[in-house]
Amino acid sequence: MAYPSSSSSQPLANPVSIISSHFCAPYPIDLAIIRNVLTISDGNFVVTDINGNIVFKVKGAFLSVHDRRVLLDGARNPIVTLKQKVVDAMDLMSAHDRWQVFKGDSTDSSDLLFSAKRSSMFQLKTKLDVFLANNTKEEVCNFKVKGSWLERSCVVYAGESSTIVAQMHKKHTVESILIGKDKFMVTVYPNIDYAFVVALIVILDGINKENSSGSGGDFDFLGGIN
Repeated sequence: MAYPSSSSSQPLANPVSIISSHFCAPYPIDLAIIRNVLTISDGNFVVTDINGNIVFKVKGAFLSVHDRRVLLDGARNPIVTLKQKVVDAMDLMSAHDRWQVFKGDSTDSSDLLFSAKRSSMFQLKTKLDVFLANNTKEEVCNFKVKGSWLERSCVVYAGESSTIVAQMHKKHTVESILIGKDKFMVTVYPNIDYAFVVALIVILDGINKENSSGSGGDFDFLGGIN
């Protein structure tokens, strides 16, 4: 994916721990998101490191009115719960597909870590604004996610800046053609919580999956997860 020349990928000086400092490293982290396109099942995609070791799995809630997914570690312990926010008719136009992320398997407001929503209702390319729980006014986002349907890629920026903290692109392999598996490569820059980045990608998939089935939205990263 081509990035603006003004974009910066310089590592942040201090660790940015959103979910846990355990998921921050002083060096870049490369992850692979793999999903089986031929099977719609509980947790049908996994996140591995470059050696193929499972780092995360996603458990989806099926046949639910409002999407809910749980990010698990390699031992299947819940890391965070991702939930599409329920809105009433009055809030529908301003909700912009808001998702909330909570600690562990909780959905209690006191355990809210961050939320993400589309920056506008109508978009040619997907743009998400991410707000940490303590950013209650939401005047300026803490992170921004931008994606391209044609290139099957996304970039995560720090706030409204051009500083890149993570990026993802699709990897075409023989395996993806022969056995129906898609692989997406994610690079998380130093000192950035990589569990947080994976959670953002899951949200992006959820938003675009709903859009593509309802209003013909931009793209579906992972397909058939929920």
